Amino acid sequence: MATKKLLIVESPAKAGTIKKYLGKDYTVLASMGHIIDLPKSQMGVDIDNDFTPKYITIRGKGPLLSQLKKEAKKADKVYLATDPDREGEAISWHLAQALNIDPESECRVTFNEITKTAVKNAIKHPRKIDMDLVDAQQARRVLDRIVGYTISPILWEKVKRGLSAGRVQSVATKLICDREDEIENFTPQEYWSIETVLTDPKSKKDFAAKYYGENGKEVTLNNAAETKKVSDDLSGTDFVVQKVKRGQQKRNPQPPFTTSTLQQDASRKYNFQAAKTMQIAQMLYEGINLGGKIGTIGLITYMRTDSLRIADDAQKEAVEYLTNEYGSEYVNPKQYKTKKSAQDAHEAIRPTSINIKPIDIKDKLTNDQYKLYKLIWERFAASQMASAVYDTMQVTIDANGHTFKASGSNVKFKGYMTVYVEATDDKEKKTKMLPPLEENNHLKLKSSEEKQHFTQPPARYSDATLIRELEENGIGRPSTYAPTISTIVSRGYVVRSKRQLVPTELGFVTSEIMKNNFSDIVDVEFTAGMEDELDSVEEGSTDWKKVLNEFYPPFRDNLEKAQKNIEKIKIKDEESDIVCDKCGRKMVYKLSKFGKFLACPGYPECKNTMAIREETGAKCPKCGGEILVKKSRRGKVYYGCEHSPKCDFMIWDMPVKDEKCPQCGGLLLKKQGKRGKIYCYNEDCKYERKSGEKE
Repeated sequence: MATKKLLIVESPAKAGTIKKYLGKDYTVLASMGHIIDLPKSQMGVDIDNDFTPKYITIRGKGPLLSQLKKEAKKADKVYLATDPDREGEAISWHLAQALNIDPESECRVTFNEITKTAVKNAIKHPRKIDMDLVDAQQARRVLDRIVGYTISPILWEKVKRGLSAGRVQSVATKLICDREDEIENFTPQEYWSIETVLTDPKSKKDFAAKYYGENGKEVTLNNAAETKKVSDDLSGTDFVVQKVKRGQQKRNPQPPFTTSTLQQDASRKYNFQAAKTMQIAQMLYEGINLGGKIGTIGLITYMRTDSLRIADDAQKEAVEYLTNEYGSEYVNPKQYKTKKSAQDAHEAIRPTSINIKPIDIKDKLTNDQYKLYKLIWERFAASQMASAVYDTMQVTIDANGHTFKASGSNVKFKGYMTVYVEATDDKEKKTKMLPPLEENNHLKLKSSEEKQHFTQPPARYSDATLIRELEENGIGRPSTYAPTISTIVSRGYVVRSKRQLVPTELGFVTSEIMKNNFSDIVDVEFTAGMEDELDSVEEGSTDWKKVLNEFYPPFRDNLEKAQKNIEKIKIKDEESDIVCDKCGRKMVYKLSKFGKFLACPGYPECKNTMAIREETGAKCPKCGGEILVKKSRRGKVYYGCEHSPKCDFMIWDMPVKDEKCPQCGGLLLKKQGKRGKIYCYNEDCKYERKSGEKE
């Protein structure tokens, strides 16, 4: 008689995928994340009793826990297969306690990818629960509880209800506020450039050269007078090539993605917010039904990782694929060096099989899933390929004692760039190769342009640059970047303006309170040091309660001082031009977890609220009303008629303002994305064009 086995994972999607791999002897159920946790209604930490956590069954999870207990009793063996990280280890530990499973028994199963081979292999090699990982999670959870549940009430009392403080979110808010201060206090410095277009008489080709200085030494042109003097000297003078330096330059591929670099690249290339990137990555990890013989399979490895390690089998498969596809000269397999603090039990984010090409499964994926899978696939493939090689040329030119410089390059060997080119935060200027110049060549001046410039302040943070800053400073870990940004936006400390994160008055006030009263909590070095302490708990070299015992006494002292010293601050709500239709006051902007809305300042006497009306400038094709920007319950933007629900017009694509269909006069719509096509709403009209094209 076959033994009955129960395998518990975190999500139903993952459970469905794994069930297909394991067959009838296995029952696969989902815990839906944590079942047991600290209570929401109180801190849930007994500080006086050596920081003992007071765990409870999460409200609403009782029936699920009862079902798991029932199935565990029927099973001959229970495997705990929650996610392969600190959080997942803690969930397994709580489940083991609730289901009367000995944590020292071989009950814990982990897999980095959800494929048939990986899952079956993991079940052959179960292990006991790693209490160092559990303790690292407990230390982080308790530490964050102490900070959040003691500082937040002070902010409620002194500033505004609904605010919160946290170790990582407070540092992130401070970074954004500090950057805004830098921008505000920045004093632009004037400087000038002279840009020439020169002609090589031999090849008859033009190229650009910039003013560099005097007699080979670099000089900055500070004003118009200095610049004009140089320009006057150039009149009628010879431009002679002084020095030509030819060479080659290599451009190396980037390593495969970690959580941080994936979020950054998806932000730069597709303008995905970090939370959206993680949501899509979760789907790709848990399993997509590709149909046919493959069926349902996890397409990528675990997406919360800071490791750059690649499994030997995956690397071998990549080498074979790339050799067949591009030739051996394009292949250069390598393992990348992972930083010391990374959890090396994980791999980098990669496709579970390089043979599942994005284009082959495009019809099985949503547009966003396809974009992210393609990004991950290409980055991994490129990481195992040869460097790109450029021919470079640098030229120094003399003109009556004034030095000009020009440089150019072209690709000699594309290497990894055949597959993937990384995005950057800085705009790269493409350069082409210079004419075949030689020393002492005389050149003709075709044109010269003087340009005034001013030094620029540092740019505001975007999702990508903030994540990079947090990671470079050792603040937070892979699982915290996306929720941190979501929290500071939802609390109203920061608003999004295009792709930038801009602090609000509330953000400045809260950050100032934190700096003046809890300087350690918002100190970058202190927070990074705390992360190192938590890592040492995971490594088994530090007791988790020792970390808390060292942290709490000075924190408690600051807490007591803050309670006495912080004066009540009244933040004035931003006033709108809209008059309350019930009492006549001017309505003010308020913030909820669903975004901004209008409320009457006369609350509680007048409780009137309104949604913010955002017009598109286009008219409803059904009734002629204004088409407004609206949001679904899940926060997704759509476009609907102002007369809803009487008029049922609703569309996901953006109406085009001030332009009608040139063929039928109907409403034009634009698909999402920079290059989204423009097309006619009228189904009988087939008009469409590329975005950016004009009629």
